[in-house]
Amino acid sequence: MSSSLNSDEKIATLEDGKVDNAYRAEVSPDEVIVRRFGKFGGVLGKLFASGVEARGVERVLEEDRENKNVWNNLLMWFSVNAVLTTVPIGVLAQQFFTLTLPHAIAVILCFGALGAAGTAFIATLGPQTGLRTMIIARYSSGYVGGTIYSILNILTQLGFSTTCVILGGQTLASVNPGTLPLVVGIIIVAICSLIPCFVGYNLVHVYERYAWIVTFIIFIMLYALGGKAGYDISAQKPLEDTGKDYIADVLSFGGIVFGSLTGWGPIAADYNCKLPATTSSVKVFTMTFLGLWIPVCFVEILGAALMTITDPAYVAAFGDGNTGALLAQTLTQWHGFGKFILVLLAMSVIANNIPNTYSAGLSMQALGRPFAMVPRVFWTVLAFVIYTVAGVAGREHFSTILSNFLAVLSYWTAFFIVVTLEEHVLFRRKSGPLGGYNLDDYDTPSKLPLGVAGVLAGCIGAAGAVVGMAQTYYVGPIAAKLGPFGGDLGFELAAAFTAVSFPPLRYLEIRLTGR
Repeated sequence: MSSSLNSDEKIATLEDGKVDNAYRAEVSPDEVIVRRFGKFGGVLGKLFASGVEARGVERVLEEDRENKNVWNNLLMWFSVNAVLTTVPIGVLAQQFFTLTLPHAIAVILCFGALGAAGTAFIATLGPQTGLRTMIIARYSSGYVGGTIYSILNILTQLGFSTTCVILGGQTLASVNPGTLPLVVGIIIVAICSLIPCFVGYNLVHVYERYAWIVTFIIFIMLYALGGKAGYDISAQKPLEDTGKDYIADVLSFGGIVFGSLTGWGPIAADYNCKLPATTSSVKVFTMTFLGLWIPVCFVEILGAALMTITDPAYVAAFGDGNTGALLAQTLTQWHGFGKFILVLLAMSVIANNIPNTYSAGLSMQALGRPFAMVPRVFWTVLAFVIYTVAGVAGREHFSTILSNFLAVLSYWTAFFIVVTLEEHVLFRRKSGPLGGYNLDDYDTPSKLPLGVAGVLAGCIGAAGAVVGMAQTYYVGPIAAKLGPFGGDLGFELAAAFTAVSFPPLRYLEIRLTGR
C-alpha cells in the first residue's frame, strides 16, 4: 500500500477494507471514526481522548497487545458469576423440578463442569487470534454464518441482561417494601451496568478484577444465615419424582445449568483478545474453567439450599418466585445491617450484566461491515435501552423468563461450541487441511469459508434440539418418551447431531472451494 496517500485517502481506503497490517497501523480507529461522522466526530474524538474505547471488532494486532490481565481469565469470570443472578438458577431445582438438595447439587456439579469446559475452550481462541468471538465464528461458518450467530448472540446477551436488571430491581425493592418501585430499581441497575461498558475494555477489566471479593463474602454469610434458619435436606423428598419423571427432571434442570455456563461461550474470547498470542492456552483454559465452575456451583447450590428452609416466613417471602424477597428474609436476622448487605447483593448483578452489555454491542458490530462502521459505544447504548425496556415490561414474570430462556439458550450455544471446536481441532491445526487461521482475512468474505457446512451443521443441530426439547410450549418426540412432561435432551442432541454432521460437510466444502 502506497505511503504517498494523504490522510483522507488513507482513511477512505481503510474503510473499504483494502489494507494490510502495516498500512492499518498508520491510521488509528479513532481517526477513521472521527472523520466519518463529520460534526459529531469532534464529540467522539473527545470521548476517545478521555479514555473511552474506540476499538470495536477490529483484530488486535500483536504489537497492540499487552501481557497483563492474564489473571482476569480467572477473576473476571469469578466476579461475573458470584452474583445475585446465579442464585435463582439453583432455586429452580426445587421450584420447578422437585429435586432434593443432594440430587440438585450433583446435577449442578456435573452439568456445570460440562458447560464450563465448553466456554473455557472458546476463551483460548482470544489470545491465539486477537479476535472477538463472533468474528472467530466466521472461520467455521463463513461471513453469513457469523452474522447468524451474531443475531443469536445479541438475543442471548439481551436476554441475560433482562433477567439481571429484573432480579436486581426486585432485590432493591425488597430492602424497604413499598418505598422503591420495582421499575426504578430496574433502571438504577441498568444505568450502573452501562457506565463501565460505555468506557470499554480496560474499565470492564478493572471492575471485574475486584467485584467478586465483596459478593463472595456475602454468599458465605448467606450460607451461615440459612443454616441458622435451618436447612432440611429431606424437605423435598416427598415431592421428588421417580422413574422416568425423575430422569426427566434431572435432564431438564441439567440443561438449564449447562446453559447458564455455555451462555458465556459466544463472548468468552472478547475479554482476552488483547493478550499476547504466546499466552499459554492451558493456562487460559484452566483459569476460565475454574472462574466459571467454582462460583456458579457455589452460588447455585446456595439457591437450592435456601429452598429447603421450611420456616413459613421464608415460604411466604418466596411466594411465586421472588428470589430477592427470599434473600431479604434470610438477611432479616441482621436487621439494619442485613438491609445494607441486601443493597450490595442487588448491585452485584452489575458485574454479571457488564459482559452482556459490552458484548451485545460488539455482536451488533459483527453483523457486517456497515454495522462495524458505527462506533461500539452507540451499539452499547442501544443494547442498554432495549434490555431496560424489556426488563420493565417483563418484571412480573421473572421465573418463567429465566427457566425458558436458559433452556433454549443451551441449545444453540451447544452446536456453536461444537462447530468451533471441530473447526479448530480438525481443520485449523498446523497439520490440518487449512494449516491454521489466516487472520488478515477476518473481514474479507471472499477469503473466508463459504459457510455452507457450518450453517447446515447448525441447522442439523437445531433439528436435534427440536426433537429433544421439553418446554412448556412444546415437547419433542424423543423428550416425550421421558414422562408426561418430557425430559429435556435438547442440548445433548443438538451437540451430537452437529458433531456428527459438521466434519464431512466441512471436508466437502474445503474440497470444492479450497477454503
